[in-house]
This record gives sequence, C-alpha cells and structure tokens, in this order.
Amino acid sequence: MKVGTKSLLFGVHQVFWHPITVALAWRRLYGCWPNWRESVAIFFHDWGYFGKPNMDGKEGEDHPWGGAEIAYKVTHDKNIFFLTLLHSRFMAAQLGSSPSKLCWADKLSIWFEPRWWYLLRARLSGEVKEYRLNAVKHVPLFAPDRVWFDWYRERVIDQIKTKRPATVGHHKDE
Repeated sequence: MKVGTKSLLFGVHQVFWHPITVALAWRRLYGCWPNWRESVAIFFHDWGYFGKPNMDGKEGEDHPWGGAEIAYKVTHDKNIFFLTLLHSRFMAAQLGSSPSKLCWADKLSIWFEPRWWYLLRARLSGEVKEYRLNAVKHVPLFAPDRVWFDWYRERVIDQIKTKRPATVGHHKDE
C-alpha cells in the first residue's frame, strides 16, 4: 500500500480525524464554523493523496487536484474547487495565486493534535520518515520525533502569521 493511501486511512491525513482538526482550526482562525460547502472542501481536500507513492515528491505535491475535483463534483461550486485546490501553498505558488483560507486552517490543524496521536499515525503510515528527511537541516535525524514535531508546530505558526508562500515545494521549505 502506498504512503498516500496509508496517510488517508490511518496516517496524518486520516479521512475522519484530520477534517475535524481542520474545522476546529477554521473556527479559531475565522471566528465561525465552516458552511456546508466549506465543510465539503475540508473533508475532501487531501483525498488526492490516495495512491500517491510520496507525500512531498512530485506526485504528492499534485494531491490538491484530486480533492478539488471531488469537492467540485459534490458542490458544483467553482469557488469550492479553488478553495480546495489552493489549500496547498505550493499549488497556489505554481498557479500564481494566493493560498486559500483552507490553507491556513489546514496548517493550524496541527495545534489541535496531541503530539503522541499525530506521531503514532505518522509512524504507522511511514510519513514521518519523509517529513524528517525534508527537515534535516533544521532537526537532525538522530533527534527524537517529538523534537521534529515541536519544531514543525512552531514553523507552521510562523507561516500562518506571515502568510508566506511556498518557495520549493510542499513541505520542502518547512
């Protein structure tokens, strides 16, 4: 089973847990719960990881297209298509656009994750290996996963504050 599929089934992007944390982050950021269309975008935004051999490689970076297509089929709303598609800072940069509101809620969702629960899922799916390799210039591989997780959480808050676009690709500039 490929890592993208494992992520959706029991990993970091688990299809039932991750949307809950994103909705909580949405409420924290925007002061209201997402409407039903926005909720569709939140639910499906990462489904494009299905069948992907990596999270941050070329295939993984293209994952927003799959979620956006599903969200559009459910809502028939082009705004929801773009809300979903542009949840990735990298995709937004590739398309010459700004990240959507969903991007920042997706980033902030890690603040609603207990460290142990996130790392358990990341280890089970194998995602943590790829994430750690991408962050090796910030967190050495010999450091415990919890050190990487704490670093990543802080990095995400910086991204939200500055609304910084991606420069090299999905998590590679993390």
